[in-house]
Amino acid sequence: QVRLVESGGELVQAGESLRLSCAASGLTFSANYMAWFRQAPGKEREPVAAISGTGLLTYADAMKGRFTISRDNAKNTVYLQMNTLKPEDTAIYYCATGLTDSTRRLYRRSYAFWGQGTQVTVSS
Repeated sequence: QVRLVESGGELVQAGESLRLSCAASGLTFSANYMAWFRQAPGKEREPVAAISGTGLLTYADAMKGRFTISRDNAKNTVYLQMNTLKPEDTAIYYCATGLTDSTRRLYRRSYAFWGQGTQVTVSS
């Protein structure tokens, strides 16, 4: 079955950078969209970015500029580079795959498979 395992989350200071990873298995990785979402305490899960198997990038408007999504199809891994982190970036970050509607690739309900999440905490 499809399995997604996120890693890289930790406690950092404001202004620092962090790179998250998500290792995928049980699917033809290079043929699938991958996406990152995040969920802060008490808030809805929100999109960060998505990337197609061929590298087409889509970012949520609020995430443009400091976040970069990328993938390594040879390693079945998708990454999220986060720069100049702010306390408001504190959240659980999830990766997702199994996109069911390519016209709605920033909608959480468009994805069938999710990882367990990795906690990112940014202190001020």
